[in-house]
Amino acid sequence: MGRSEIMTAAIRHLNTDPAASMAEIAEAAGVSRATLHRHFSGREDLMLALAHQSLDRWAEAQAGAGIAEATASADPELVGRALHTLLTALIEIADEYGFGLADHAMAVHPELRPRAEELEEREVAFLTAAQRAGVLRADLPARWLSSAVLGLAVAARESLRRGDIARRDVPRLLLGTFFDGAAARDPGERTVPDGPGERTGNARKEGR
Repeated sequence: MGRSEIMTAAIRHLNTDPAASMAEIAEAAGVSRATLHRHFSGREDLMLALAHQSLDRWAEAQAGAGIAEATASADPELVGRALHTLLTALIEIADEYGFGLADHAMAVHPELRPRAEELEEREVAFLTAAQRAGVLRADLPARWLSSAVLGLAVAARESLRRGDIARRDVPRLLLGTFFDGAAARDPGERTVPDGPGERTGNARKEGR
């Protein structure tokens, strides 16, 4: 078993037991501790590798959603599609790397923090553009909106762990909660931006 396969197995096991030891991870991966240590010098080394991989996925999600182009365009339709695509991708990333969402030690690690902050700044700039385009509410700080997405991802993970929600319902619940609270709207109306390929808006009147 190679390094990437071991990392995949480690992700699966850490999502069921975030505090798992190297011995437990090796057993879950079906390799000896010696094999695991040939690839990773210790648990911190493994966690760093997984954290870098999650940051790679975050960067890919931003690029795939086209947030740089959407930010520059200020076109509400383009911004709305990019936002929907980005949030959908972030849900998948949070599901895969959920074990690390509340890992403060990794969040402040000097090897990870500069890159994470760079990705966050891109996201905040995009959310600011979404506010200027009238897609998101302008009365909420963009950084708060970014933190709200993370908070909802943590809530989704905990709800899944407790069995409160079904995995298939996570996108609907997270996107619905975010857009109901953050989407720009006329008085008495809330609007969820169209997803990719959708042709009509999904507007809902208050109280319906």
